[in-house]
Amino acid sequence: MTRILSASTHDLRARTSRTLAGSDANHPDPDYSAAYVILHTDSGLEGHGMTFTIGQGNELCCAAIEALSTLVVGRNLSDIVDNMGAFWRQVTNHSQLRWLGPDKGVIHLATAALVNAVWDLWAKERGVPVWKLVSDMEPAQFVDCIDFRYLRDEVDEVRALDILTKARVGQKQRLAHLEENGYPAYITSAGWLGYPEDKVRDLCRGAIADGWNSFKTKVGIDVASDMRRCEVMREEIGDSRQLMADANQVWDVNQAIEWSNQLQPYGLRWIEEPTHPDDILGHAAIRRGVKPIGVATGEHAANRLIFKQLLQAEAIDYVQIDACRLGGLNEVLAVLLLAAARNVPVCPHAGGLGLCEYVQHISVIDYLSVSASLEDRTTEYASHLHEHFVNPIQMRNGHYLLPQAPGYSIEMKQESIDMLNYPNGAEWRD
Repeated sequence: MTRILSASTHDLRARTSRTLAGSDANHPDPDYSAAYVILHTDSGLEGHGMTFTIGQGNELCCAAIEALSTLVVGRNLSDIVDNMGAFWRQVTNHSQLRWLGPDKGVIHLATAALVNAVWDLWAKERGVPVWKLVSDMEPAQFVDCIDFRYLRDEVDEVRALDILTKARVGQKQRLAHLEENGYPAYITSAGWLGYPEDKVRDLCRGAIADGWNSFKTKVGIDVASDMRRCEVMREEIGDSRQLMADANQVWDVNQAIEWSNQLQPYGLRWIEEPTHPDDILGHAAIRRGVKPIGVATGEHAANRLIFKQLLQAEAIDYVQIDACRLGGLNEVLAVLLLAAARNVPVCPHAGGLGLCEYVQHISVIDYLSVSASLEDRTTEYASHLHEHFVNPIQMRNGHYLLPQAPGYSIEMKQESIDMLNYPNGAEWRD
């Protein structure tokens, strides 16, 4: 029996603003960061979790994690995982702390870090990666991980069981496919807004040489500049490869329609985050106004309710779920079910510190246990900061290879924790 004895938090920040990696229209100078938590146990196992930020405010997430950690410290892991749905409800429904959300903001980001640390610990105790822990579950056990409150008008426990039971058919064959080929991905590394044209060209050429067929660029500052960026990327990747664009929430609704339509000649698969992440009806209007370009969003969708409404309003073509904007894997599983019920593909957001490591598990879970499909599905990838992780992602020909190590792939090297520690780590001493 594993007992959680304590929790430690770490404010970790990488100075990506120096190179403009991660730069976009709304965030020109991000410092990719993680509010990081380690659950220490009497067995020697550790549960690692994090929530992603871009610098200032990371300390607020750390403080919120510390506040929530009292809900797990002193508890036996078995008592938690025997009813994961109830555990998640307890964390998100604290009679006082929930007032700070509910289900949004700093308190929800902290929820993701803590909840994901529990999943990491559970998978390590079982000796399997998180994707296998979940994909091996019987449908009823999967359902028990989810709090269906506020969702039953769209997907209830019975509907969820039906989706999951149907997905069991052919699971072994789909797993064999992943073992051989990996999960399809697209690359953002060439498209950061702050990169000059010659760098974009060089990065596109390097990515093609490495087997990439799907690319994303950032847009939203100047339409003429955006058209030129899309033109440059099309010149480099050709007409046969996919190109997506990401506005990072910068536009009004009408502006998004007008601007996106000026990008029609470049054959965009989707326009991502074209307006405010909470504007469900705005997204619906944009979707109607920019066809055949699809609309993708979800990186900043605060909770499962936003996704429920986006899907009900037929406002998006792609669900871009984030691994730690939502309240950890429990809520992610709920959104996978919502998307499957509407037959809308899930294409997770990633790229930041630790996000690629997280979302590879989510995509595999979706394919093996929920949607049972790879049609129109792809997962974001960016090439930076993976060297900080004990078991970093492995890529081949534009595909995520199946994670093999037990846990959620988010455990960082101690030397990286020491180096990225803010403000005293080596990363911040000059």
